Amino acid sequence: MKRTKIKDLLNGEEGEVLVKGWVKTRRDSKGGFSFLEINDGSCFANIQVVAEHSLPGYSSIEKQVTTGSCVSVHGKLVASQGKGQSKEVQATEIQVYGSAPVDYPLQKKRHSFEFLREIAHLRPRTNTFGAVMRVRNRLAFSIHRFFQDHGFVYLNTPILTTSDCEGAGEMFQVTTLVLSNPSRVDGEIDFSQDFFGEKTFLTVSGQLEGEIYAMALSEIYTFGPTFRAENSNTSRHLAEFWMVEPEMAFYDLDDDMDLAEEFIKFLLSDVMEHCAEDMEFFNKRIDTTILETLKNIIDNRFERLTYTDAIHQLQKPSKTFTYPVEWGFALQAEHERYLTEKVFKKPIIVFNYPEQIKSFYMKLNEGGETVRAMDVLLPN
Repeated sequence: MKRTKIKDLLNGEEGEVLVKGWVKTRRDSKGGFSFLEINDGSCFANIQVVAEHSLPGYSSIEKQVTTGSCVSVHGKLVASQGKGQSKEVQATEIQVYGSAPVDYPLQKKRHSFEFLREIAHLRPRTNTFGAVMRVRNRLAFSIHRFFQDHGFVYLNTPILTTSDCEGAGEMFQVTTLVLSNPSRVDGEIDFSQDFFGEKTFLTVSGQLEGEIYAMALSEIYTFGPTFRAENSNTSRHLAEFWMVEPEMAFYDLDDDMDLAEEFIKFLLSDVMEHCAEDMEFFNKRIDTTILETLKNIIDNRFERLTYTDAIHQLQKPSKTFTYPVEWGFALQAEHERYLTEKVFKKPIIVFNYPEQIKSFYMKLNEGGETVRAMDVLLPN
């Protein structure tokens, strides 16, 4: 019989089923049966399995069916008589693929992230990490779906590169030289002896390749791993992450802003629809404002204002910022949060930045002081 995933069982019709997964909890009844909570990662919810102790062969495997063990359950899907679940499986046969020891660390209690770092091989089985991976999976799918539906071509750009793009960040160097005794010329390391014959790095951006292909294919997007070697331990700095970079020929700044707003709203709407249980869990256990914040982003048109107007808004209040507010200086996180959370109370797009704080290739506006650049700022 073919296995049915738990997410399909919970929405399926009653009848004979085969379910496989890992035991989250086991509770024994004096009435001669056990309740097993099984999860297979296909959704946030578990399926309850009722196993009578008189089940053929159950006595020989009873001690192996422990929290964390991997099992296969053949049985009948029926409406549940108990609380907390609409359906359950009445087992007719249980097979143990692998038993977990009595000191299996993921017991039915809340575990700190610090503790989970010590058991990295097991933490994907926790509610939090399972939910994160399902949401991340859905977002990746939605990114491709959005751009494909808009006629963009997916471009794979190099991960190993000799280019630092626009100088976007410090780079991780890659070498096959023996670091304890590298070849040298005039005291300097001779990278001509390296694998690629010159200094090579992990990519900080696929932008340059993206621009080249946009000049032939009109609209492209990259979506892949990116590496930055800034040694800054903040939530805004990651050493490794996946980045989306669309490049469009024949777009003006308004087209760019329209695409960005539509893209963000599409992703959030899609994940709210298809990962509802996971998002509810985050809202309950991680951040009690997350659903309200995301709904605010989806439901509101993004306010658009020039950098100059943003500076004027920041200079109005009597509030004192840690970083000074002056035209020509980059907006800091405290400025961005004030604009999105206090002034407009919704997402904003700031555009037409001073030339000196943006990249060299930005197109100058009339007057020569500002360039056609934009940033989307979202409330926390």
